[in-house]
Amino acid sequence: MTDPFEQFAEWFREAEAAVPVDPNSMVLSTVGPDGRPSSRVVLLKGFDREGFVFYGHLESRKFRELRSNPWAALNFHWKPLEKQVRIEGRVTQVSDQEADAYFASRPRGSQIGAWASRQSEPLASRAVLEAAVREVEARHAGREVPRPPYWSGFRLDPDRIEFWESGEFRLHDRELFRRASPDAPWTVERLYP
Repeated sequence: MTDPFEQFAEWFREAEAAVPVDPNSMVLSTVGPDGRPSSRVVLLKGFDREGFVFYGHLESRKFRELRSNPWAALNFHWKPLEKQVRIEGRVTQVSDQEADAYFASRPRGSQIGAWASRQSEPLASRAVLEAAVREVEARHAGREVPRPPYWSGFRLDPDRIEFWESGEFRLHDRELFRRASPDAPWTVERLYP
């Protein structure tokens, strides 16, 4: 296949059929202003030829790091399929309209949680978080919960996508797609395992 987005879509469909919980989970790696890398698992909430989208609190560590260094890496690992996809590229924040639309589609409890959590900040106790949830629930009782101004998403526009499939005797199959710019054509090469 010569199109990495089509290849990803095919593998993602396989993962949705084979992975019972969160086939859209991925490791997001960022680098802070001090040069230290940081990784965490987040959920892919959409993808197309423009890139791979994920959401969260804009004051969390991951988003602070992305604002200071807009380059990131994603890693999908689907153990039941013995496949993984590594993606690297530059990130940009999604539009307010896109963030609003996705936020409106979330379960109400997740919307409440977005208001109640000060993600990545120190928390004195679970009771403090639960009190914040009750306060937000009371404030929005009987009406829609709007998107917090500090909650949005980012889109990673890839310039490298590697497809890895397990092989017997660790002779894995690796295919790397690269492009020099978002408008450039993809080149593809095989890599040693």
